[in-house]
Amino acid sequence: MFGIKTRAALMKQYEPMADYGFLGPDSVSWKVWGHPTSYVLGFARSVTIEHFDPNLAAAVIQSGGVKYRPSTRYGRTLRYFAMQLFGSAEQTVRAADVLVKVHSKAVGNDPVTGGTYDANDPDSQLWIHVTAWHSILKCYEMFGPGKLTEVEESQYWLEMKEIAKLQTINPDDVPTSRAAVHEYFEDWRPRLAASEGAQDMIHFIIPLDVALPPSMPAWQKKLLAPSVWLMSKGVIATYPKHMREMANLRQGRVLDLVALIGNKALHKLFERSLNARLMLFGTLAPTAVEIGAPAILGIEPRSDRIWGVREAQDHFGFAVPAEAHHDLRAKQRDRVFNQHLAPSDEGLEESQAHIGSMDVLAPEKVS
Repeated sequence: MFGIKTRAALMKQYEPMADYGFLGPDSVSWKVWGHPTSYVLGFARSVTIEHFDPNLAAAVIQSGGVKYRPSTRYGRTLRYFAMQLFGSAEQTVRAADVLVKVHSKAVGNDPVTGGTYDANDPDSQLWIHVTAWHSILKCYEMFGPGKLTEVEESQYWLEMKEIAKLQTINPDDVPTSRAAVHEYFEDWRPRLAASEGAQDMIHFIIPLDVALPPSMPAWQKKLLAPSVWLMSKGVIATYPKHMREMANLRQGRVLDLVALIGNKALHKLFERSLNARLMLFGTLAPTAVEIGAPAILGIEPRSDRIWGVREAQDHFGFAVPAEAHHDLRAKQRDRVFNQHLAPSDEGLEESQAHIGSMDVLAPEKVS
């Protein structure tokens, strides 16, 4: 836990980034994703709604990672999101390349659709990407400062398109306006599925206490319990009616209002107190806070350069993700679909040096 420290003292705790990565302090995304509404509310909304894609739900359920190590899964995912937004260019394109390897093992048969799934599929990656960026903005608007200006919002969606180049997504498929994002979700509605497995995963994550470190003392968990409950209800309050029904989430208007007012007040506290913000961030995702804190605190990087994603991939020697590691991806598919074996863990161990440990007892270790 953090003590009460001045900004100057907090700044001394973190190393500067090598550069501004792909966005920088003048980006709208830094303002939105750097706001405390993103740390829990936006992130939890995203990772629960994602499960309505039956392919993604199958991949998550069959891997089992969320159930047996939820805190490190939370921390690793949040660290990667933080890298996309705030990390330096080289470390981020390197992590994105490793993630293609990690996702290569997430292939299999989808029991809901009767088809197959592949976590590197561009459609699946786009669903995750748009859901995340939309959820972060929605929670910023509901529980934070409110709506962006028209110019800011236009820039936000263009920044979403740029960051999509870190995934296997075709950038031309990324919606670049609020109307286009809403149309994207409407187009997806017939494909969504509220399977028993998807509902189980959503109900497992929604209470949010699963993200707390297993090593946290019981008294601290009890101290945080009212805030965790309030944020959990806040996540549900953001769900549209059809998704609440699909997820079997029952929450009335009165509780929605309590969640709205309570989370506005709670996140105003986090917004005003750097100590509280970094305590929250560091408690939930210690390996992510070292990426996000320099941007939150205004620590200037060693270089003020802002890169294009494709520029950085070319400069640092990494293939465009959609074209990367086809040999490994083919090998994993052959193991699963032809040899009927479990996929290999190739890429997982390597990933720990970039997006965080999978050791539930030492999630803070990143080399």
